[in-house]
Amino acid sequence: MDNTHIDLSDEVKSRSPTAAAAKLVNLSGEDVARELMHLSPGFAQDVLSELPTDARERAISAAPADVARQWQRNALYDPGTVGRMMEPVVAAFPPDMKVGDTIDQLRELVTRALITYVYVVDDDHHLLGIVTMRDLLFSGRERKLEDVMLRGAFALHAAMPLQDAMRLVLGRHYPVYPVVDAERRLIGLVRGQTMFEAQAIEITLQAGSMVGVEKEERLATPWIHSLKLRHPWLQLNLLTAFLAAAVVGLFQDTIDRLVILALFLPVLAGQSGNTGCQALAVTLRGMTLGELKPGTERPLVMKETWVGCLNGVGVGIAAAVGMYITATGQSQEQPVMLAFVVFLAMIASCMASGISGAIIPLTLKRFGLDPATASSIFLTTATDVVSMGMLLGLATILVR
Repeated sequence: MDNTHIDLSDEVKSRSPTAAAAKLVNLSGEDVARELMHLSPGFAQDVLSELPTDARERAISAAPADVARQWQRNALYDPGTVGRMMEPVVAAFPPDMKVGDTIDQLRELVTRALITYVYVVDDDHHLLGIVTMRDLLFSGRERKLEDVMLRGAFALHAAMPLQDAMRLVLGRHYPVYPVVDAERRLIGLVRGQTMFEAQAIEITLQAGSMVGVEKEERLATPWIHSLKLRHPWLQLNLLTAFLAAAVVGLFQDTIDRLVILALFLPVLAGQSGNTGCQALAVTLRGMTLGELKPGTERPLVMKETWVGCLNGVGVGIAAAVGMYITATGQSQEQPVMLAFVVFLAMIASCMASGISGAIIPLTLKRFGLDPATASSIFLTTATDVVSMGMLLGLATILVR
């Protein structure tokens, strides 16, 4: 029986919340509650929210009272916040409780929960301080908790986004953090390991979001569901590719006259695309780490414009030399002018891609969207249109 339970939990953990809920929906309330209690609190809450109302109520009713209350409290907070991943508070005592009585109660509590700190709260459950196990064990039994507690204990706010919380705990590395509400009432605990795991998963999902892979997709996601998640983004990518093709079509006469330009279209598209991806990666990293503060958007765009320009000069010189050698070898009439066109187009394309790499995620964020969502699709469109249009447009104007 125990082996079946472990296998089922492992299978549920490998799925998205939607797929995990579908796996659990037909189980009894006791089985669902047991499985959810073996998942991380944040993921368990996501699965619980995906269950139909009747299945969710069965699971909550079958869970231990403290766990059920915590699930209901966690559901009040948005996904991606600290409150979403709280565990029930264990070992919270009044300030006038004696150390000896506290130790006696802990002997029973440690048999069913992992306890790291003792939390001192008043009658309204406001967090007054914490007591470490070392201070508890080396203090006299008759002393009160308020005499040995650490006052002004660090705590996380339940409504705080996970990214903000991660910045606050980077230099602390506590195993467990108390979580309080706006009135500093102790309403839950969150483990450092849980936070770091959630953040690590978020970072790994970001790369997939950039190319249209939804965050809920996992290795165990059925192929038909993966197809439904991915295919719409590919259709969008095809539409944007047609846009780039339309730009090339506008200069069909120039291509017919200067076929050599076709050799350098993918060169410009590739270089400008890489430049844009570099700017995009830096911008997304700054957003993830909280480095992008209000007022820093303009300097960021200016920096990426300047870096793109300098990169364009560097690779533009090499590309111009390549064009000159190729044009000379094909006995083109104006090899120097063709090389100059490639040089100018490379600079302009890299500048435009640097600007796009910074502006696209900033724009998505301003509209309340995930900055990483399919960013590379929009970036690829922008860089292809600008690079190809710039090369063919300059050639049309300058090479007669």
